[in-house]
Amino acid sequence: MAADLSTIVKAYDVRGVVPDQWDEPLAELFGAAFAQVTGADAVVIGHDMRPSSPGLSRAFARGAAALGVDVTEIGLCSTDQLYYASGALNLPGAMFTASHNPAQYNGIKMCRAGAAPVGQDTGLAEIRELVEAWSESGAPAPAATPGTITHRDTLEDYAAHLRGLVDLTSVRPLKVVVDAGNGMGGHTVPTVFAGLPLDLVPMYFELDGTFPNHEANPLDPANIVDLQKRVREEGADLGIAFDGDADRCFVVDERGDAVSPSAITALVASRELARHGGKGTVIHNLITSWSVPEVVRENGGTPVRTRVGHSFIKAEMARSGAIFGGEHSAHYYFADFWNADTGMLAALHVLAALGGQDGPLSGLLAEYDRYVGSGEINSTVADQSDRLAAIRSAYGNREDLTLDDLDGLTVSAPDWWFNVRPSNTEPLLRLNAEARDETTMAKVRDEVLAIIRS
Repeated sequence: MAADLSTIVKAYDVRGVVPDQWDEPLAELFGAAFAQVTGADAVVIGHDMRPSSPGLSRAFARGAAALGVDVTEIGLCSTDQLYYASGALNLPGAMFTASHNPAQYNGIKMCRAGAAPVGQDTGLAEIRELVEAWSESGAPAPAATPGTITHRDTLEDYAAHLRGLVDLTSVRPLKVVVDAGNGMGGHTVPTVFAGLPLDLVPMYFELDGTFPNHEANPLDPANIVDLQKRVREEGADLGIAFDGDADRCFVVDERGDAVSPSAITALVASRELARHGGKGTVIHNLITSWSVPEVVRENGGTPVRTRVGHSFIKAEMARSGAIFGGEHSAHYYFADFWNADTGMLAALHVLAALGGQDGPLSGLLAEYDRYVGSGEINSTVADQSDRLAAIRSAYGNREDLTLDDLDGLTVSAPDWWFNVRPSNTEPLLRLNAEARDETTMAKVRDEVLAIIRS
């Protein structure tokens, strides 16, 4: 019987429990399907520190090589290091990781040459169809001459490439606490930060895919408590946390307070615009703060608003020729990094900005963090459409408001806005609200939550 991959093939990647939902034999078929759909002569593959990653990655390599494709394995790496290899080598790539998901999960993030994304509309649906068919009929016939499988270390080249994209020459000595969450940041940070005037305080740098200290998802405030405490204890200038595959970075200021990813987006946008002569397009998704488009315009740039999700950001980056893009989930995209996301490059920008002046991080970021946000609040609902219709009914007839449907429903007033959008995979509605002051934000947030949860 053909395998049913509907539960593990998502909009942008493959992700599921190993071995219950997928295993090495399926990974081998995914490798063959990836080779066939991309039509490539060679591919590059990397993996994170999860216990199942080496075996799944090697099975994928066997599947691709069986069809005559030469495979370069770069071994342990962060997701953005895999994107680097795909861009620098101009090869399609596959990264074995489940990011911040629990240890029993694993997945594949795939891209075409130059780190161009593979999603449902750009090859992932065809890959799924082939794997489902082959799981019933058997693997495709091997090529007359199988491809080779070789290893290549790209860590030093990746680090050098990132450091070449940021002027770090004037950075003053800084004390920085880094929480790698037992993920791939523990592998990449020492090499990327080497030679910088940093007093590095490492936390949870030991690679351990069982995540013994906390979930490797800094978007959840519970997972940065240790970092915040350590920054205060050390009297550090800042703290940085990476997620499991180290493609996202989160920042804590010298007081131990979490910094909004929108503030980081605005800061990096201003720096990238300065680097490009005060001109350029900057992408931001619709739940980023009003601060982002304001700062972009003030620095001579053109802000472009998109839906939430990396495939939309990357597609718009390519379409518009944008120089930078940011999401409130702490994904940061750079034209000079093949339009791919790299939290490490964003972290280097923060270090360069902080180290290039004498004040604390909280003072530096004040001009980029102008409003009060709710953060993302998830509510389980029986009927997403019904609750969205109820919200539209409550706000739709007010002349002082504007409504748009770019991604869910966004309602905007002169002093506040909120967005409610449905999850694609769970019976959830996600609320983000922002206002000019805490009292207004809380009032708007609570009014909308009352409708969602009624």
